[in-house]
Amino acid sequence: MSSEPVIDPVAIETLRSLNPEDDSFLREVVGIFIEDTPQRLAELRTAFADADSMRFTRAAHSIKGSASNLGAGRLRALAEQIELGSRKNGLSGLDGLIPALENEFGAAKIALEKIVG
Repeated sequence: MSSEPVIDPVAIETLRSLNPEDDSFLREVVGIFIEDTPQRLAELRTAFADADSMRFTRAAHSIKGSASNLGAGRLRALAEQIELGSRKNGLSGLDGLIPALENEFGAAKIALEKIVG
């Protein structure tokens, strides 16, 4: 596992700085991430099962972007690996990375819930 933190504190502080009066914006962004990402993960699994590489790639790209916005670097890196792999080689060999992506999301979710209370 990477020595990179699950959530980059600098990214969290950057989001907090957008609404310094309270954490409402940060809580909203985290809430959307926690609600939306399981849907993208399900889409990833469905697209893989359907051999729909375009939809698979889009789902991975979406996860990469939202993870990046919240400083979930390990999740972002894995989603990027999946996205680039699917662009280069189709879906071959990527099914084994989906559980790892789900695990990284779980770790990010726990860390973010601790941050926003």
